[in-house]
Amino acid sequence: MRKDYNLEKRKYIIGGFITLIDLIRLFNLQIGDTKYKESAESNAFFRRVIYPSRGLIYDRNDKLVVFNKPAYEVMLIPKDVGEFDTLTLCSVLGITKEQLAERWADMKNPRKNPGYSAYTPQKLISHLSQEDYGKLSEKLYLFPGFYIQKRTAREYTFNAGANILGNIREVSTTDIDNDRYYRRGDYTGDLGIEKSYEKALRGQKGVEILMKDAFGRIKGKYEDGIHDELPVAGRNLKLSIDIELQKYGEELMRNKIGAIVAIEPETGEILALVTSPNYDPSLLVGKERGKNYAMLTRDPYKPLYDRALQGAYPPGSTFKPSQGLIFLQEGIVDLSTMYPCHHGYINGLRVGCHGHASPISLKPALQTSCNAYFCWGFKNMIDKKGTKPGVQFEKWKDYMVQMGYGYRLGVDLPHESRGFIPNTKFYSESFRGANWTANSIISVSIGQGEIMATPLQIANLCATIANRGYFYTPHVVKEIADSAIDVKYKEKHRPKIDKKHYEAVAEGMRMAVLGGTCKLANLPDIEVCGKTGTAQNPHGRDHSAFIGFAPYHNPKIAVAVYVENAGFGATYGVPIGSLIIEKYLKGEIASNRKYLEERMYNSNTIIGSGVKKH
Repeated sequence: MRKDYNLEKRKYIIGGFITLIDLIRLFNLQIGDTKYKESAESNAFFRRVIYPSRGLIYDRNDKLVVFNKPAYEVMLIPKDVGEFDTLTLCSVLGITKEQLAERWADMKNPRKNPGYSAYTPQKLISHLSQEDYGKLSEKLYLFPGFYIQKRTAREYTFNAGANILGNIREVSTTDIDNDRYYRRGDYTGDLGIEKSYEKALRGQKGVEILMKDAFGRIKGKYEDGIHDELPVAGRNLKLSIDIELQKYGEELMRNKIGAIVAIEPETGEILALVTSPNYDPSLLVGKERGKNYAMLTRDPYKPLYDRALQGAYPPGSTFKPSQGLIFLQEGIVDLSTMYPCHHGYINGLRVGCHGHASPISLKPALQTSCNAYFCWGFKNMIDKKGTKPGVQFEKWKDYMVQMGYGYRLGVDLPHESRGFIPNTKFYSESFRGANWTANSIISVSIGQGEIMATPLQIANLCATIANRGYFYTPHVVKEIADSAIDVKYKEKHRPKIDKKHYEAVAEGMRMAVLGGTCKLANLPDIEVCGKTGTAQNPHGRDHSAFIGFAPYHNPKIAVAVYVENAGFGATYGVPIGSLIIEKYLKGEIASNRKYLEERMYNSNTIIGSGVKKH
């Protein structure tokens, strides 16, 4: 009898199809059906996460700034929870029955706790006190399915530097989606270096595998713990910040709105980064974190807003040294070039100025902060014969970008602002294609108009002049344990301006301290160089600003001070800046200058800000 080959083929097809179905079922059981897998494993094993110690933070002088303290959380595996006395648990934890019910509901709420599973550990209560931890530990056997998760919380040695340090918070669903390291209930850095150096600080989680009996009770380690993984502690950080100088700066800025930035010029290391008003970093730790965060968010003075990095201000006359450098490099002026000042720039329009000798050259113009000199220099550059204003302005803008304006410098902290330096296109669009000249935008030459800069950018210009022509990207972390800081913080940036021009500008800034607008910054045994700034403010009183560095040769510190609504630069900017320089270089304030320190401590410029608390 002949073989039926079609029947033979169908036999193999049917057999293959059955095999495929079996493979799919096996896949679903072993891999695809997560709930089944969780159920099977949870019946025999309990994988308990061991959280690492977060890295410690020290200042540049090895003073401990941020450390860890024990923290505890009440956890449970819903599937394993047996009958328990609700009132006893509430009594132990110091909460009401209604509060327990609310937390239990939140835990199961998919909106508040997405990905909830009865087979995985769930957090019931955070920030358990040491006392409550002790009480619960003694009676934990009464609550089947519950356990205590040991964590660490941040503790602060100083009430200073909150804007630099940041804090930690519970992870969001976005954090979990973006980084597989995180699971629900984990913590991550929020603001400051806690955020920007999160991966270095957090360490690596460990795990211990525990055996459970048929009733879900823990019976000990699986195979004596040979499969456990130990946690790896986070790396310690050493800041470039001098925490005592930071604290001193915050005290000087009490009852003021603004910022102080101090940089070590030869390294780009930030010595102090003060924003005011500030807040106590310990407010964002523990049970009250959420309530305190909401309070800080509602505060009309915006203490969570880091004005040193995020505040974009008209730099005013602190901008003039950069203009002098450009005019010299472009050959618009030399050191003997003189411009008239008839109580201001008068050339089809008038930009006012105070009384001083006229005509005037660059160094005395820096000494007296002459507006007219820099207006004339700007006009002669932008309206240079044989060129178009737009071409010359692009050249001017490029110099400003090289000096660190108009773009983020790249500091190792989050949320840095870029400020604003306009370009030719901006003005062509602003004037709707009409012809424009230097006179159309003359206020730019004295740091007004559309120019906006952060205190960090202003301080960086000062550090560049102190170095006579180069800067390092400013940064707040000096060292990372068992690692290296980013190489970008070791690279020199050199604007295309000759060193000799920086020498001339530095000399003009020295003259400003010896007999000009910065006389209050003159110290008998320290050669200070400075430049005031009084920035016009269309919304109220002028802003008071100052840049300075010291010593004149081989400088160790460059400072920018910006105080909102405080009037002339010499009134607040100069005293605060000079006190910061003196404190850092001498360690104390001379007795004959204590009056100046007291005046800054006790002064209040917030009252002129127009901001009202409700």
